[in-house]
Amino acid sequence: MRKNQLSLLFAFVLLAGACRKNEPATELVPAGNTTELDELIRAKLETEGRFEWQWATDEQIWAAVSNVDYVMSVGYQPAGEQNVRDNIHTIDINDSRWSAARQSVLGLILESERKLDPDITAESLTAFTEDVLPVVDVVVRNPATITLLRASGLVRYAEPMAYEPRFGAADRSDSGCGSNSPAGGLTTPSDYTNIAPDCKQSWNHSFHQINQAWESSTGSGVRVMIIDTGCSPDQDNLGEAFNQGNSSGRSISKLVTLPRPTIFGIPYGPAETPIDVCGHGTSMLGACGGPRGTDGAAAGVAYNCNFTSVRAAVDVLLNESREVKGVADAFVLAGNTSSVKIVSLSLGRLTSASQITDGVAFAHNQGKMIFAAAGTSFSWTGGFVGVIFPANLTQCIAITGIKDNLTTRCASCHQGSKVDFVLVMEKTSTGLHPLSLAMEGDDPSTVGGSSVSTASIAGIASLVWAKYPGWTRLQVFNRLKTSSSNANSRHPNFGWGRINAQVATQ
Repeated sequence: MRKNQLSLLFAFVLLAGACRKNEPATELVPAGNTTELDELIRAKLETEGRFEWQWATDEQIWAAVSNVDYVMSVGYQPAGEQNVRDNIHTIDINDSRWSAARQSVLGLILESERKLDPDITAESLTAFTEDVLPVVDVVVRNPATITLLRASGLVRYAEPMAYEPRFGAADRSDSGCGSNSPAGGLTTPSDYTNIAPDCKQSWNHSFHQINQAWESSTGSGVRVMIIDTGCSPDQDNLGEAFNQGNSSGRSISKLVTLPRPTIFGIPYGPAETPIDVCGHGTSMLGACGGPRGTDGAAAGVAYNCNFTSVRAAVDVLLNESREVKGVADAFVLAGNTSSVKIVSLSLGRLTSASQITDGVAFAHNQGKMIFAAAGTSFSWTGGFVGVIFPANLTQCIAITGIKDNLTTRCASCHQGSKVDFVLVMEKTSTGLHPLSLAMEGDDPSTVGGSSVSTASIAGIASLVWAKYPGWTRLQVFNRLKTSSSNANSRHPNFGWGRINAQVATQ
């Protein structure tokens, strides 16, 4: 539905632009064919385990841009600058050298685009404004602009923001949404355990010795940023009842970095809010740190951690330009928030997005511990995709899920050599997933995939960092590693394996 609405609005804007009084109609260059591009993406995913836009030709990039929203992300740098990402957290884009580089790149784009439409302005080219990262998000309707950008020494990358291959799939606009309702038929002790003061502990916690770890740490004093689809305002356990029972003295903030959608750089609709309309973000918050309370709801792994919930995306699949911008900005926010120690991201995509990579580097360079989902399969991945972006980045700790037989990945979970840790999160006999918080009420929902695995292991890391608040990110990671089932021999698909939280918090 959302994509259909976007297409209708897109057509309306084109019509309106063509009918402006006293202005010439602008005819777009015909969109390119994406068949060859999709074949390239699939081949690279199979052989390299990732897809970088630098591997595509100018024509393939035009096909991607012109078949979505014409928005490109262009990373810039002063002439001769090297190792930008190593120092990206120290760059002042308003410094004269960086400002001059930005203006030169924008001038190049404007000159090229005016060959199609002399009336185009620099303002109308801008899709999203940028205050921190050395990147401009621009509307490109002339394929010649792509060639000029990629040949410029001032350009680090020039790539489409929204394009994701379909591989024959239908609309995927609501990936991961709509399933965070109370789960019926749950029974104790097979599905959960009743624990004091009056709440439920998920069945899978025992595989990681969470209950025993709580004797040493509950996550107090550690702030986790959950970058996802937001937080439901109707879930009291993430609102007025965030502090109850054994959960006390902690705080939750709810922010939004997801921009309004745009058509050719023109924003439309009301401003986005931190409210979760998908359900995915709410379930991640619950699994990581839902309160250990008195209302019968499910307790999270780190039930005394602090939260910053950031609504950065519409759904799980990052296939809109504004979602790329929203996630990149969320990582910048994490980097600039000194109280945030851990970032959990249960979102992703098949192709790379260099603007997000910039954001990840910005946060990582400032000591943030970043957990990212290795991927959850949909029919369109066909089972050939390994660890997805951005979990495949070296700055991210990639997480996936396994069944309670301890040897098999969950039915929909991705695996591969870049996986670092696993969470037990699917029953072999029934397919049941871990308990979490539903959109409202105290009856638990259940949530699966590498998503819940990532949020839960971010919770385990919170327990360790709370126990040892003076430790660095590397020290926390090493403790997780040495407390895991494969500590002595890294597994080719499951990394360091299953973390023993009791050992990790000793």
